[in-house]
Amino acid sequence: MTQLFRSMRLYGNIVLLLLSATVLGITAYWASIFLPNVRHDYSIFAIIVPALTILLLLIGLQWSTPRTEAFFLFILGVLWLAMAAWTTDIIGNTQCDSLTSQTIPTNSGTLSERSWCYEMRVVQAFSWMIFCLYVIFLWILISLTTRAKALGRPFAWAEPIIELPWFGQWPGFPEGQYPMNGMYQQPYAYPAGAPMYAGSGQPQMTPGYVIQQHPGHSVVIQPGVGGQPPTITQIPGSVSSV
Repeated sequence: MTQLFRSMRLYGNIVLLLLSATVLGITAYWASIFLPNVRHDYSIFAIIVPALTILLLLIGLQWSTPRTEAFFLFILGVLWLAMAAWTTDIIGNTQCDSLTSQTIPTNSGTLSERSWCYEMRVVQAFSWMIFCLYVIFLWILISLTTRAKALGRPFAWAEPIIELPWFGQWPGFPEGQYPMNGMYQQPYAYPAGAPMYAGSGQPQMTPGYVIQQHPGHSVVIQPGVGGQPPTITQIPGSVSSV
């Protein structure tokens, strides 16, 4: 588990929940005064999209994999794009502050057109914002999963999503750093607690490390603890393992 990615994903989902809840509150109010006779097509669609978004976000917080999350990010992104485009088509270039005494019909009377216009502008802005966030989140998810596969996790798309590493982290290691070019070198495995000795002949090298042996010295290499680099010591004379 990589705590940084888990925290970033949680913060992003909280932002989406807040924005979607705001849109749901406004559209639920519209549904209560317009349905079933006034603006029924838009009112139904406008309440389904944020409600479905909140439901899937709550499910995703409990369990998800990169491939299922990518699918739902794409679907919800398309729905919010349609929501933003439909709202823009309805409201057009209307200047809300120029509306004074105009009203629009409801099931039980009339509603101030200026108030309705301002509410539409809020839904329009939040819809475009949520769509942009879904595009960004989908790009991040694809990038992180692709990096995880390149760094030795061939089944990253099917694993729990919280196992993904954030940018600059090893898969499965919260604080492990990897080179920025994305190249991954498999760490050399040493027996636990067993030092490795090199004689006074040719210097011994481990993957990723170059040892410059001093003349007449022996190189003693001990594995690092907790994923740290190995400890390298040069001792005059020759050293043999016990």
